[in-house]
Amino acid sequence: MILSEEMLFIKYIRLKEAVGLPCEYPYTVPALANFEGLKFRRPVTIIMGENGMGKSTLLEAIAVKAGFNAEGGSKNFHFATRETHSALYENLVLGRGLQPRDGYFLRAESFYNVATEIDQIADGIHKYYGDKSLHRQSHGESFMSLLEHRIRANGLYIFDEPEAALSPSRQMYMLCRIRQLVEAGSQFIVSTHSPIVMSYPGADIYEITDEGLRPAELEQTSHYLLMKRFMLDREGMLRQLGLEE
Repeated sequence: MILSEEMLFIKYIRLKEAVGLPCEYPYTVPALANFEGLKFRRPVTIIMGENGMGKSTLLEAIAVKAGFNAEGGSKNFHFATRETHSALYENLVLGRGLQPRDGYFLRAESFYNVATEIDQIADGIHKYYGDKSLHRQSHGESFMSLLEHRIRANGLYIFDEPEAALSPSRQMYMLCRIRQLVEAGSQFIVSTHSPIVMSYPGADIYEITDEGLRPAELEQTSHYLLMKRFMLDREGMLRQLGLEE
């Protein structure tokens, strides 16, 4: 069953009243400056934008507020390699809907730490990741093990740049896996730089610019336009970059 807007696990996010919020990082990054909140309308929401715009900071805060470990994993993970996450979650309000049966925070930059924690826990946990240590797989293979074996129906999944370890063909497979799980009642909130990931049919896309967070169509996003331009005129783009032969 595909979740309707009324049945989503997270229905909206907003900051607490602006009075008293500090005028410092992370509240000064484009994703949060003048942030009026975000309403989730569909099972898949994608947030994209340039580096430094606040995508990961925002997803981290959503995940921590929802009860996940800041470095990633399920709600049963409570390790901390280093306390580096911002205090943004303390001033974030989640509009909660139905209670998910499962959930996972996939954070590409710290997935190595999650793999290490899984090995330390042992006690049969590897059966949820293909019966093999994630450290005995390539970066991409470990991501695929998560997609194929760990995430399940009726779950809340927050993915921060999941394409980081995946080839284009594996990104396409991920779209198929997301579709399977959406049809089984799951909700996804994803940040990405990949036009392939952004192409998920029916997803709500939001682009972070210097003006803040705004809804966008795939073909209007800066990443899509730049990639299209490069693929259609590779030699011209390389000349502009001073990289001609």
